[in-house]
Amino acid sequence: MHAPSPEKRMRLYVYNGGFLTQTRVRRIMALAGYDIRVGAPGDGDAVGVWGHSPTAPRGEAVAAKQDAPVVRVEDAFLRSVGLGRDGDVPIGLHIDRRGVHFDPATLSELELILQDDPLDDTALLDRARAGIAAMKAGHLSKYNAFDPALPPPAPGYVLVIDQTRKDASVKASGADSNSFREMLFYAQTEHPGARIIIKTHPETLAGHREGYFSAKDATGQISLCDQPLSPWALLEGAIAVYTVSSQLGFEAILAGHRPTVFGQPFYAGWGLSDDRKPVQRRQRKLTRAQLFAAAMILYPTWYDPFHDRLCSFEEAAATMQALADAARDDYRGWVAADMRLWKRASLQRIFGKPRPVIFASAKAAVAKATATDRRLMRWASTGARDAVLVEDGFLRSRGLGADLIPPLSLVLDDLGIYYDATRPSRLEHLINAATDLPQGARDRAAALIDRINDARLSKYNPDAAAPLPDIPKGRRILVPGQVEDDASITLGSPDVKTNRALLEAVRTANPAAVLIYKPHPDVAADLRPGKVTGADQIADVILPACDPIAAIDAADEIWTMTSLLGFEALLRNKQVICLGTPFYAGWGLTDDRAMPVTRRTARVDLPGLVHAALIAYPRYFDPVTGMACPVEVIVDRLENNDIPVPGKLNRMTAKLQGLFAGYAHLWR
Repeated sequence: MHAPSPEKRMRLYVYNGGFLTQTRVRRIMALAGYDIRVGAPGDGDAVGVWGHSPTAPRGEAVAAKQDAPVVRVEDAFLRSVGLGRDGDVPIGLHIDRRGVHFDPATLSELELILQDDPLDDTALLDRARAGIAAMKAGHLSKYNAFDPALPPPAPGYVLVIDQTRKDASVKASGADSNSFREMLFYAQTEHPGARIIIKTHPETLAGHREGYFSAKDATGQISLCDQPLSPWALLEGAIAVYTVSSQLGFEAILAGHRPTVFGQPFYAGWGLSDDRKPVQRRQRKLTRAQLFAAAMILYPTWYDPFHDRLCSFEEAAATMQALADAARDDYRGWVAADMRLWKRASLQRIFGKPRPVIFASAKAAVAKATATDRRLMRWASTGARDAVLVEDGFLRSRGLGADLIPPLSLVLDDLGIYYDATRPSRLEHLINAATDLPQGARDRAAALIDRINDARLSKYNPDAAAPLPDIPKGRRILVPGQVEDDASITLGSPDVKTNRALLEAVRTANPAAVLIYKPHPDVAADLRPGKVTGADQIADVILPACDPIAAIDAADEIWTMTSLLGFEALLRNKQVICLGTPFYAGWGLTDDRAMPVTRRTARVDLPGLVHAALIAYPRYFDPVTGMACPVEVIVDRLENNDIPVPGKLNRMTAKLQGLFAGYAHLWR
């Protein structure tokens, strides 16, 4: 039975209320070509059941009576941040027209792929290797509500994986409580003297279902891990892994282990596990990349909630990473100190899930954070060292913040802030680590550079800009002016600190070049300091208002103190000369004329820099769905101008929302 085409949807009759009430499941099924209905199936119709759920026999009986095929649906192996029982919606489904992946009694479509598909396409296997690396680097699993602050146990233990009692995959493997006791016995006898750590299932931790092990099993060398630790962190420190049929056994294989398996899960029988209850028909030997390609790329149906369409594994993983990172940042809640009123509504939208942000002033903010065990946030311009600093990202909006246009990206920095070269920042740490970036991450960054260039995007992306005037021929140097009291100059340009000094230094070094001076918009509007009287006596061309990307395109070189235009010029393969130490200087990509920052030891290429600055460092917020999102979604929104722009009334409302957001803890 083949999957129906979305253009000609198959009627799918269901007898499980979840198909009708879970909007996300219905939408994925519809996009996959199924029209969910209730009633009795006729010729050409199918019956949908949820795996081996308690309601599945009802659907199976109807299918047998009507001689209709059965379509079994299950959550994909990368599901959501929180648990489905807590209301989190899936990002992917397994839609299987033959069986269910965890039941060896039938040949599921996944097993057929593992058994018969060549799985030898180079591009597919490269995607699989990149996918494994991305899941490991991002600590992605089926559920992703991990606490990043929790340290893993000291390495050197045997990891035993618990599951929920009477789980369908346990029953399908013919296993029971005795199987778990046997597994624990063998873990001890095969590793005498080793510490044993039993990992509790997330649903047991949340109080939804009992596991096979409990605190009474934590005796002697055995301990129970019932904290929300990343499975990848636990697998990293394990010397052996034991499981019955848990998905963590699959992730253990991806992490480099050869798990000992006491059930018959989909990943057993392919030469990658020690199978104590083998499935005799499974004789093929596979690599980890082949297993991943089948289970994560070819088998599932993935969903893109930002464009309401089906998507690739890579897009789904990027979405899950954005959602998981936001949840891990925000799970404790925030106290935001001394935030301006107009910023508060945006901060509440972006950081106020699942707990609303509390806004407070001065010392009261510190006291509130301590009393409520929340994280403390301050705007970066305060330069504070007692809080996480927040600042606009490098793809901010379509329009200026001065016009109360809300940001599409913000950065959180727990070490410093990117423009302060006097101390480390989280971005600096990410760039230093970019030399070890997996190939898949590098490819993603390279694709992002192409998309940004094709869409001609910058930080603010103004809707209208004056055209460039005629520029004399010759070696053209673009000199971007800056706001002279900007913290990036104070903290990142020790020698040249004014626009006049910048222009004079560039002219002295390049007496015959064509100097193009672009004043900062706020300076040109007399809103901020930095105006250069007689600038036309130094520069050949002055661009008071123009598209910054057009200005970059017209230049051969960019000379700057710390302007972001230097970074945007690097994206367009322009030579950039830095008289200060902006975040993009000191890595071998720029011609640096200031005293070097000795902490910047790595030599990175442009994809490495871009991955750190535009993918790993910022948080992006989709104004259409109200969700955290990957950078590619923001590129789409900016390129297509698919961004709600607040009018004057909305801006006034935003100010009022920001005011009342400070008291959200009283009414939510």
